[in-house]
Amino acid sequence: GVGGMSVVGQLAPIFKGVGYSAIMMVFLENVYYIIVITWTLFYLFNTFMDLPSLPWSDCSKGNGTWATVSCWAPESGIPYTESVAAMNNISEADTETAVEQFWRNEVLHASDGIEEIGEVQWDLFICLIVAWALVYGFIWKGLHNSGKLLWVCAVFPYIILSILCVKALTLEGASEGLKFLFTPEWERLYEAEVWIDGGTQIFFSYGVGIGSLLALGSYNKFHHNCHRDAIFVCCVNSFTSIFSACVIFSILGYMAHQKGVEVGEVVQSGPALAFLVYPEVVLAIAPSPFWAFLFFIMLLNLGLDTQFSSVESLMTGLVDNWPEQLRPHRKKFTLGMTVFMCLLGLPMITRGGIYVFQLMDFYAASGLSLLWCVFFQTIAICWVFGAKKFYLCIEEMIGYRVSMYWYVCWVFLAPAFMVFIFVFYFVRYSPITMGAYHYPAWGEVLGFAISLSSMLWVPGYAIYYLLSTKGSWSEVLRQGVTPVIKPRKEAVMAEEKARLTYQDVRDVELNIEGDLSDESFDS
Repeated sequence: GVGGMSVVGQLAPIFKGVGYSAIMMVFLENVYYIIVITWTLFYLFNTFMDLPSLPWSDCSKGNGTWATVSCWAPESGIPYTESVAAMNNISEADTETAVEQFWRNEVLHASDGIEEIGEVQWDLFICLIVAWALVYGFIWKGLHNSGKLLWVCAVFPYIILSILCVKALTLEGASEGLKFLFTPEWERLYEAEVWIDGGTQIFFSYGVGIGSLLALGSYNKFHHNCHRDAIFVCCVNSFTSIFSACVIFSILGYMAHQKGVEVGEVVQSGPALAFLVYPEVVLAIAPSPFWAFLFFIMLLNLGLDTQFSSVESLMTGLVDNWPEQLRPHRKKFTLGMTVFMCLLGLPMITRGGIYVFQLMDFYAASGLSLLWCVFFQTIAICWVFGAKKFYLCIEEMIGYRVSMYWYVCWVFLAPAFMVFIFVFYFVRYSPITMGAYHYPAWGEVLGFAISLSSMLWVPGYAIYYLLSTKGSWSEVLRQGVTPVIKPRKEAVMAEEKARLTYQDVRDVELNIEGDLSDESFDS
């Protein structure tokens, strides 16, 4: 396996900082993304706590614990006029469902802001340990040894999502949710957050920029058709996004219909959306605990699949950069890193943890830092190493030339698009929020510091390279843009085979020319 840390540095040594930047981002991603798996395990365990129903099926189940006076569950059959919320003069639009209050008050025990970080939630702490134990159990030998597991993790969610989709589309109000999904709001294009969220979501969902594709792809054979795989992954990813969006917005339409509000007002967007939408729909499918179990198993599969790839990318990148020190001790090193990242995740399972998670989600491995890293990866590969060389390398591997459209994208369209989003973000900058909550100024500073922790590696290493490499400035710069590629054994064999094939063809041509010359001489 070859990690993302070393690849760019081999193509353009002065840009090796791009690799360090990618590794820093994937490290931060591993720290915070595991929290999604932690929440999933919490729900999975609680699915069996109140059989034959679910703990979040009714506000009465949370009396004295997580349910407040504003809790009202329309599906419980209790009219709003007879609910506790109505008795306390809380309008129907201001009520919260049992699902919403279970999430905020039982799962998160959320405080009023990041200023109130609070204590660690011990039930979530246990789930966090279980989550990391599952991850380590599958990747300690290397992810390439877990191929069958990855197939299960990839296929199973589609089965469950299809079942939920059928049910969601039959719910009352589902059509309004779909209408909201597919009706464009053109004025939103003037918002910088829309562009940066859309651009980085594509990068993140495709695994671009953080080294996971490079790490996993390095286990392929030299002549593996990576072009076909790239097209397939893009198509499947886009289909999955649209498919899951249809399910989610069908359920949001149902929830809006139940509460008598607009679809855009029914729940707040953010990392909690899946834990508000899907637990709601399983209440409408009997038996609810069974379908809740299947859904959270599906979510667990998706989360672990992403976490496996990210941790493998991190371990492969680090081991690949320091092979002599780390490769003989890979299992112990992986265990040590797992424990270290688990400890770093503790602030996100406190009462103020959701606000820390939101900061990490926005600044750590998406947004500015991801755009920055991918931009310089593109420059290093397509402008410094050379897009033509890259184009010919792909041809050598797969045996045919890809469309020139990709060449134009690599050299012009992709860099221009990233520069546009980056500049537009600062021109139309708006402070980060979570629903109605506005982060304090120091929270935003902390967020930018998280982004800079990965972004500064690019210029920092370039300056270090220029100052530490011997020679004149022109010599150092020439060395910095000259590839120092370490070819794989398969690549060397492929080049030798191509050379021998060419030589054989040339020998045949010379023999034919010799025969023709002899015939002419004889005549």
